[in-house]
Amino acid sequence: MERLAGRIILLWGFPRAIVAFLAGAVGALALPPFGFLAALFISFTLLVWLMDGSTGNPDGGLFSRLRSAFWLGWFFGFGYFVAGLWWLGNALLVEADEFAWALPLAVIGLPACLALFYGLATALARMFWSDGFGRIAALAFGFGLAEWLRSFVATGFPWNAVGYGAMPIPLMMQSAVLGIYGVTVFAVFVFSAPALIGTKKGMRLGLSLAALLSCAHLGFGAYRLYLADSALAAPAESQMVVRIVQPVIDQARKIEDSDRAEIFEEHLALSALPPEDGGKRPDIIVWPETSIPFILTQNPDALARIAEMLQDDQVLITGVVRSEETGQGFAPRYYNSIYVIDSEGQIVSAADKVHLVPFGEYVPYEDMLRRLGIPEAVAMPGGFSAAPVRAMLTLPGGRVFYPLICYEAIFPQEIGEDVERTSALLNVTNDGWFGATPGPYQHFQQARIRAVENGLPLIRAANTGISAVVDPYGRLIRGMDYNQKGVIDATVSSIPVPHWGEDARQNYFWLVLASMLLIAVVSRAGFNFRTN
Repeated sequence: MERLAGRIILLWGFPRAIVAFLAGAVGALALPPFGFLAALFISFTLLVWLMDGSTGNPDGGLFSRLRSAFWLGWFFGFGYFVAGLWWLGNALLVEADEFAWALPLAVIGLPACLALFYGLATALARMFWSDGFGRIAALAFGFGLAEWLRSFVATGFPWNAVGYGAMPIPLMMQSAVLGIYGVTVFAVFVFSAPALIGTKKGMRLGLSLAALLSCAHLGFGAYRLYLADSALAAPAESQMVVRIVQPVIDQARKIEDSDRAEIFEEHLALSALPPEDGGKRPDIIVWPETSIPFILTQNPDALARIAEMLQDDQVLITGVVRSEETGQGFAPRYYNSIYVIDSEGQIVSAADKVHLVPFGEYVPYEDMLRRLGIPEAVAMPGGFSAAPVRAMLTLPGGRVFYPLICYEAIFPQEIGEDVERTSALLNVTNDGWFGATPGPYQHFQQARIRAVENGLPLIRAANTGISAVVDPYGRLIRGMDYNQKGVIDATVSSIPVPHWGEDARQNYFWLVLASMLLIAVVSRAGFNFRTN
């Protein structure tokens, strides 16, 4: 280990950049669908050794001294995000004749931008770098702060935060009650700890602390799952039978006007299937995001067909496109929405999407792009308006669902105080844009973590995977894999389990971040004292 560490530390120039890129790319193997946890130990161990050899001009200013560390983190992040997000380009190939030109922006451009956050992380860490275990605390501090910034800067895109790699199975998901960003801080510390074996200084204390954190992570998970069955024991009136419809509609078909009526009928036919093995009929039927391929309120016959399909006291929850007139002479607004429809064919509740996908559902800085002469960017698919506030979905009988449309489920801060009065998280999505790639599996894992964070079951309907019902501990009750057409029926308890609120998770994150900074600062001060 010492010999390998020495070789990595002494790398310079192009080989150094390549190793940083490959280290980041290897780390992406810890993400779904692979879940190879050891990959992040390799990844961050190499990053620590590369950081040990990162030196700037000692006679220059602060920027000059940190520049080497910044670019090291950038190459690491570029590898991590290219390997983890390459599948985004698949969405642009659905209408390749119009949007294939943007493929490099999705596959290379977005990872290059996201890598700036990891460059910031290593630059911050370098400010407090030392030769002992305090340097891995500095790295944990830098990455924790960078991942938190990534959740909201430029509308935010916290996809594949490092902490998700530490939670591949329910046993390891329970720490999510502390929040994904707090978990990320501790995860980076633990993943970086093997680097101490190669450089020896601070090894015993650093490895002991990493082992303690790992044991706490696993022990807390085991304890929480041990209590799970008693916590979920609930009277019959708190239970509901939910049917999720996964229709597997090809994206090309959804675009064609001629197929819209047939697509609608396919949803109805799947919804009307009898329960398996003589089970109880579903109380709630859930269709995916934008599953009705026309403006439902402009088609009373479609509402009548839904009423015919539903039995008494059943409800349908479906993703729709909602239109809103804005006045004579003005174009209507369109919203990515969810409707709750009762057995009389009446829309009894609705919620619009709040956090839209840039360049997928709307074009940010549209006027500026026009002035810069980039009309192709303005012509990207979209045209939706964002709701000013998030509305809850109230079902007949009083149950309330917390709606998360598509990638809203990757933002912990999107789930506000209203979640305390809800019975379940509801996530409708259409991951068919991304094909049979890691994307749908990564999306599902992040939605699953939201269930653990908020102590609520997750009901998730996807056009072509991953559709599932997940309990408040992240355990799969029923699910359907990608490209598997059909329905799943599952009994869901609406009793929440103990958890921390978002404010408490934020406070915990800042406490953890401060503790890592304190360790790094003390270690750096000791290093400077010894040097002098």
